[in-house]
Amino acid sequence: MLRFHRHGTRPLALMCLLVMPLLIPSQARAGEVMVAVASNFALPMQELAARFSQNSGHRATLSFGSSGKFTAQIQHGAPFDVFLSADQAKPEALVRAGLAEADSRFTYAQGTLALWSAKGGADVLKQLQDGSFNRLALANPRLAPYGEAAVQTLAALGLQNTVAHRQVMGENISQTWQFVSSGNADLGFVALSQIMAAGQISSGSAWVVPSALHQPIRQDAVLLKKGRHNAAAEALLSFLQSDDAAHLIRRYGYHRE
Repeated sequence: MLRFHRHGTRPLALMCLLVMPLLIPSQARAGEVMVAVASNFALPMQELAARFSQNSGHRATLSFGSSGKFTAQIQHGAPFDVFLSADQAKPEALVRAGLAEADSRFTYAQGTLALWSAKGGADVLKQLQDGSFNRLALANPRLAPYGEAAVQTLAALGLQNTVAHRQVMGENISQTWQFVSSGNADLGFVALSQIMAAGQISSGSAWVVPSALHQPIRQDAVLLKKGRHNAAAEALLSFLQSDDAAHLIRRYGYHRE
């Protein structure tokens, strides 16, 4: 039995004992979520994951790659809880296959395509149109929605056949960016988020492709079956729909409807 003195220290000790049970369960609930993330969203997602962990105590472990490859991996049992695709079709396909929760799917960002050169002061659209380049990089349209958007853009400009023999194909949008950044390609269709910082083009020269030249690049997130009972996975999806996340996502050149 505890006895307390009016001016003693034991009431403070009791308060600590009462507060500690409130703190410990909160820490115990902190968990980990395994996230498959489309390559184009790598930069914003790293910043989002850090903010999410700071706010929630949960840890987000991120893997980056092409949406097509992630879909195949998930179909073969890859241990992801959440999938952030570069399109809508692949999360929808996983829902139809019973591998993802239908009511969890939402559009977390709408992407923007850009034609980019690592060299500053270049008129990249003119280079593309008059053929004054050696290699044009784009992502594989069968695996990457940004590659599909690039093919649609070339078709809309009437250049698809003209530049076909000069194309180099990246497995995903990150590899496409690397081709241009390293000088292995003079021009490349990349995600605007890859070349943007603080709302401006961070390096080289770019033409932001008008959205009318290709189908919208709506990027959906979905909770996978493995993440159904994972509080960290549900918390991450909720955070991605917050105003705080939307503000950060827009800074990288994406839109939110």
